[in-house]
Amino acid sequence: MWKGAGILGALVVLVGAVPLTTARDVVVRLAPILVFLVAVMVLAELADEAGVFEVAARECARWARGSTLLLWLLVVVLATVATVFLSLDTTAVLLTPVVLALAQQLGIAALPFAMTTVWLANTASMLLPVSNLTNLLAQDRLGLSTLGFASAAWPAAVAAVVVTAVVLLVAYRRSLRGRYDVPEAPRPDDAVLFRTAAAACLLLGPLAVAGIPVAWVATALAAVLVVAFAWRRRASLRWSLVPGHLVVMVVGLFLVVAALQARGLTDVLVGLTGTGDGLAGLLRHAGVAAASANVVNNLPAYAALEPTADGTLPTFALLVGVNCGPLVLLWGSLATLLWRERCAARGLHVPWQHFARVGLVGVPLVVVTATAALALAGG
Repeated sequence: MWKGAGILGALVVLVGAVPLTTARDVVVRLAPILVFLVAVMVLAELADEAGVFEVAARECARWARGSTLLLWLLVVVLATVATVFLSLDTTAVLLTPVVLALAQQLGIAALPFAMTTVWLANTASMLLPVSNLTNLLAQDRLGLSTLGFASAAWPAAVAAVVVTAVVLLVAYRRSLRGRYDVPEAPRPDDAVLFRTAAAACLLLGPLAVAGIPVAWVATALAAVLVVAFAWRRRASLRWSLVPGHLVVMVVGLFLVVAALQARGLTDVLVGLTGTGDGLAGLLRHAGVAAASANVVNNLPAYAALEPTADGTLPTFALLVGVNCGPLVLLWGSLATLLWRERCAARGLHVPWQHFARVGLVGVPLVVVTATAALALAGG
């Protein structure tokens, strides 16, 4: 997918569908967001190498005291926290394999835990700008501080997580019964790297909320971890830690959207979303965004729909749609695609039909409830 997006992005510039000045503006706007993406993925990958996610998951298994249901509830909390403070891709890429390995070792059903990580990677990504790339774009457009963003987003964010948990609990209630043998206390291989990585993960959110640009925060914390690994475990430092393919994909997708907008795409989409900011108008924005995200992926969907949102509430309604909505089709978000790869690597195949059935029931409930919470708080 990333190669295709990169090629299309280059082509629309080469054939003149996007003027060089527009392409430059796209890259300039995306630059701090892409720096954050690279830095937070390096930070998360090195934290995973240090055992942070494995220790956290095993501690959840110990705290649950052998109850599968309680373990699942703790994984809901862990996945929500990881998504909010370390971005949805971290939950999908790094927490998923740890949780699946833990489920397999404990002899409990892995599917409910896999679906929990992918759902919360998406639906829990509303609260902070760092939770999702779409949030960073919206923050930039609206000129909000991190606290200002969270103040506007929290009603929808809370509603989305709560409804997600209820939907998944009902869907997998039979698999979440029973007990397991409590594992031993986890021991990280290198205590120094573990403590350093855990501290870096814990500091990301508070420093971002303090008003420091998130790209600077993530870059500084990632640099600290790189230095620590260079000292303690140099072999873990490799170029594959840098998600260059994601950078190419994001830039390519936004250049393609810019080309389509120059040919009247925005006018067409305004006709679908309308311009109202009451509950009905917000639901139209969120619904169109959710449908678009499932069809073409959430990043280009947000880029295309952003000009249709006039004001804070419509913009956040778009975020509800593109963040919480792409859970019907497997290509709805990059996080979901990465999640599926991690599941396959662990031997768990999630049929697209099962994924779609859960999404067709759960997504409307999450999107409508979160949008209603947004309207109620904003009204």
